[in-house]
Amino acid sequence: MKYSLKSFLGILILIIVFSGCKKKDYSFGDLSAPTNLVINTDIVGKDATHPNGDGSGNVNITITADNALSYKVDYDANDALNLVYLPTGSVTKKYTTLGTNTYRITAVAYGKGGTSSTITKDITIQSNFTPDAAIITNLTGGSSKTWFVDKSVAGHFGVGPWSATSVAPDWWAASVNEKVACCNCFYSATFTFAKTASGYTITVASPDGAFTKTGSLTNLPGIPSSGGEACYSYSGGSGSFSFIPSSSGIPAATPSTQTSILLNSNSTYIGYGSLQSEYEIMQLTSNYMYLRVQGTETGNAWYLKLKSL
Repeated sequence: MKYSLKSFLGILILIIVFSGCKKKDYSFGDLSAPTNLVINTDIVGKDATHPNGDGSGNVNITITADNALSYKVDYDANDALNLVYLPTGSVTKKYTTLGTNTYRITAVAYGKGGTSSTITKDITIQSNFTPDAAIITNLTGGSSKTWFVDKSVAGHFGVGPWSATSVAPDWWAASVNEKVACCNCFYSATFTFAKTASGYTITVASPDGAFTKTGSLTNLPGIPSSGGEACYSYSGGSGSFSFIPSSSGIPAATPSTQTSILLNSNSTYIGYGSLQSEYEIMQLTSNYMYLRVQGTETGNAWYLKLKSL
């Protein structure tokens, strides 16, 4: 009897063990991509008289879809693809290219298991902008004024993260005369801003070469395809520029004038040749200019302090 009871208990334990080792079935459920994806746009100031808006360039964008977990949006297909995470599906976007322009918005809705759906929509927007008169006067002197990087002050050149929450050269800032030994062209180059009857121009004179990186990290013509940061032969350049509302999103209290210089020719630059074309004017007086600009390397914000002649 004892043997039978032990045998029974042993069999029972084996049944429990093997039943506990039974392979479980897992299921992701329905992995269908989001459906009914829609981009809704409300161009601020749009009416029968102003079909492309009130000139502010502001557009309220809302993206909706069934079974979507998150969204990303690219605001303009004319530029390189840049999908931005949109946690709520809604945003107010300011388009700053002057005049009446058509932009193609691309929205992506993401569902379970990484599934996604994509849609595009074209919108036409009017953007008008007139800078404060003091900015024009201080920059151009009313007709023409020449500026140069001020090596005599600390922080005349610096870099930090390209972020609306970082508004200073948090990663590195140049000390007085820091680039004299390696790259004095950085200090000998001049940048002349002029107000003309037809608009605004910039003329760059750099007798000792342009201070820049090489290859895809510079927009300047004639720079070698490889090499380190240095002074490179550059014959100077001129072109038009525009004033636009700054697109960085940093507040006026930063401080920022909320106004940017947009260079319209890749043969021109301000200070450093490895920067993009929009230079936000942080501060500007008759003899001092502090600029913030996105670098050609992703994620970098560069800072420049200039002085007028």
